[in-house]
Amino acid sequence: MRESSTKVCPVPLEQQPVNEYEDLKESWFFRWATLENRLFIRKVAIIWVVGWLITSPIAAASFSPSKSVLPFVLFSNLGAGFILALILLQLFFGWHYVSDRLTKATIFYEESGWYDGQTWPKPPEMLTRDRLIVSYQINPILGRLSRMVGLLVLLMVGDSVVWLCL
Repeated sequence: MRESSTKVCPVPLEQQPVNEYEDLKESWFFRWATLENRLFIRKVAIIWVVGWLITSPIAAASFSPSKSVLPFVLFSNLGAGFILALILLQLFFGWHYVSDRLTKATIFYEESGWYDGQTWPKPPEMLTRDRLIVSYQINPILGRLSRMVGLLVLLMVGDSVVWLCL
């Protein structure tokens, strides 16, 4: 998908939205969102466990696990959920940025630095191709990430309600 026709498009290759999409798809971190469900859930679970291991000593300092088991577990869950939420939001915003760049009818780019930004209108064929990529490739990823963040928010709200009822 890499475009190399600079005659048609004056936008530098690394700033063309379709190439930004390809880079995102190949990057170590952002590729997680493209994994099949089982592998994606495994990555999310690993991040949550690592977050729990990071936040549980803090929870143990505040609530002794031997005396206050429920507050300890709730606080550890909230901390791990917060860490997981930050990572999921980073994934979401990265994919959303590329989705916006692909969807727009014009491309904003910088020729040599921040001070000389330009815009270039996409030809209809390029715009159609880019919007198809968004519809069939990126929107399912954004939907999955949105559902995962929504589920995480529900779990964290549930933990908070139980916390408040103590």
